[in-house]
Amino acid sequence: MREAQAYNEAYDLLGKMLAGAPESVDLLYDQAMIAEKLDRIDVLERNLRKVIELQPDHAHAYNALGYSFADRNTKLDEANTLISKALALSPNDHFIMDSMGWLLYRQGKLDKAYEYLQAAYAAQADAEIASHLGEVLWKMNRQDEANQIWEDALKNNPDNEVLLSTIKKFKR
Repeated sequence: MREAQAYNEAYDLLGKMLAGAPESVDLLYDQAMIAEKLDRIDVLERNLRKVIELQPDHAHAYNALGYSFADRNTKLDEANTLISKALALSPNDHFIMDSMGWLLYRQGKLDKAYEYLQAAYAAQADAEIASHLGEVLWKMNRQDEANQIWEDALKNNPDNEVLLSTIKKFKR
């Protein structure tokens, strides 16, 4: 359902499954990720906090909650605490490195953001990481490099919404 972008149906199904297993870490996490797609940030936050409570070493729950704050440019201090914890639990995870880079970008720390995002992109040439790295490069007045990163990412991910939205924002 997620891949078919049937987010409402997936959210409802996960809700029904959670009714029978309210402390299922996997179901709570999956519903949180779907809730984000539906702009149900209250559910995302509640579920991820519950996952962290139930499984304090769940690096991706810390990361997802911290990233959601950084992406919305809110609660940046808490986002830093959460993403730092995720990095401590899983220091080589490219998605967590991406989140730290995105947080640092939101905090205006472009050089440090670039370091994290470059490392994340070198580990995994993911479209969203490319989107973030390109945006940081653009803000660093390195537009040619940003364009190259985006063009490379588009070859393998021509329909990625985050990538397309970022490119549109900067290449009007």
